[in-house]
Formats: sequence, structure tokens, C-alpha cells
Amino acid sequence: MRTKLTYLILLFVCAVSNVIAQNNDKDWENLLDKDLTNWDVFIGVPHTSLELEGYEKGDGMHGTPIGLNNDPLNVFSTTQENGETVLNVSGKIYGGLSTKKEYENYHLVFDIKWGTKKFEPRLKDKRDSGVLYHAQEPHGQFWNVWMRSPEMQIQETDCGDFFPLAGVSMDIKATKRSENGKEFWFYDPKGEIRTFKTGGDGRCRRMANFENPHGEWTRVELICIKDKAYHIVNGKVVMVLENAKEYNKEDVATALTKGKIQFQSEACEVYYKNIKIKNISKLPKNIKKQL
Repeated sequence: MRTKLTYLILLFVCAVSNVIAQNNDKDWENLLDKDLTNWDVFIGVPHTSLELEGYEKGDGMHGTPIGLNNDPLNVFSTTQENGETVLNVSGKIYGGLSTKKEYENYHLVFDIKWGTKKFEPRLKDKRDSGVLYHAQEPHGQFWNVWMRSPEMQIQETDCGDFFPLAGVSMDIKATKRSENGKEFWFYDPKGEIRTFKTGGDGRCRRMANFENPHGEWTRVELICIKDKAYHIVNGKVVMVLENAKEYNKEDVATALTKGKIQFQSEACEVYYKNIKIKNISKLPKNIKKQL
């Protein structure tokens, strides 16, 4: 009798768990489909090393960008693998894949895996990409390709770093320490709050490297609530940022709490999948307990 009762209780618990999971799944919006219907493409300046006729070339940063929704080399495309849609970013030209909608107070999740190919002007550098959030139009404000925005860096061994692009800032608790013989600012929950701003102290590095080895998928999350942001790699909070601001030509700041989301093409082959988002008003428990 006890065994049968235990079995029935287990069935009930599993059923409830499945209902909760299904309801949670309904909260998520899948942003990735094979036709990229939720996205716009902006392609920057082709590098002189490319075989591409009919477009002005340069160093990849300075010159005339190819522009909006014109992707002659299919820098951004999709494939189907094991029933999943995978975003393929070739990296041949600097570019941005940006959401058509603006988002505010959200939890963004995606998986990222590095490819093998690299291109000029970063043949000798780490494989690099990035996710820009609270991105503000027009396109092309940074290096003639990306929008004004805070950036959550996606770079080999540096996933979760922060860069301010084209006139933004965020405040981060940080301390300076050496890595490979050079000094950098690193996120440190016990550090002093500092403003990292375009044109000043720009880059702040993640707490530590939690990325999976090359060739494996890494789960990355971005949580934005009001003017705060949380960079998360494989479930670990690697940076907490606050007081997001953008600046006009007179260097007058205003709060920055919403905008588009933009995935970068930055001279290397990279893959993304499971890109999904949901609205939230408070931190998930597994994140809050780390703070």
C-alpha cells in the first residue's frame, strides 16, 4: 500500500513539474527562426582583403558601410541541425544582426560556439563577437557598423567583459589586477564602484573565465532590469553593472533602460542557437543567491 501511495505521489509531483515547466516555457519568446524574421541586418565596411565587387573597401572600420538589409556575402545565415535552428555568423565583414523590436526588463538566453575561420583585420587576434543591448539607432555609430550601446563581450576566454560603444557608460564594482603581464580592471563584488565610459575607462573584464573549451557550446545569459544588467556565463554571474546612461553631443547623460539587441559579426566564424527572451521584473533565485 505504501509503495503504491509513493508511486502515486511521484506521478503527481512529475505532473505538476511538467505543468510548471510548460508554463515557464510559454513565458519565453523564441527569437531565432530559419528566415531571421525578427531581425534586421546591417553590414559595415568590407576589408580590402575581400573579393567583393561593386562595394567600396577599407580597413573594415573606416569608409562606406554596405548598409541595412543588404548582405551580399551572407554574413548572417541559418542552418538546421538536429531539429534546431542555428545562426551562422561568417565574420567576413563587420556587421550587426539587430532585433526589430526594442526590449526592456528582460532575461536573454543563448548558446554560443566558436568556428575555425578568421578574417582581416583580426587574423592574429582572439575570436571575437559580442551582444549589444539597449542599442540605439542609427546604425553605424561605432566603426561605421554598430549602434550606440553597452556591449556584453563574446570573445574567447573573455565572455562577459564590458565595453561602452559610441557614447554610453555603466557603473561597475572593480579592482585592477595583472593578467599576462598587463593591468586591467576586473569586476569585483568587493571593489569600489567605477564609471566605465566611452572615451575614458572603457573596458571592464569579467570576474573570471567560465567559458567551455573551443568546439563546445557555452550558455550565456543577459538580464536587464531597469538600469542594471547582469552578465552570466554557464550559470555564473561574471559581472553586475548599474546606472546605464547614454550621452548626447554636449555630453549630457540620460538613463538608458531599453533598446534593441544586436549580435556582432567581428572577423571570425561563430554560431548561436537557442536565442530566447522573456520579460521579468525581478532576478531569478539562482542568480540572486550569487550576489
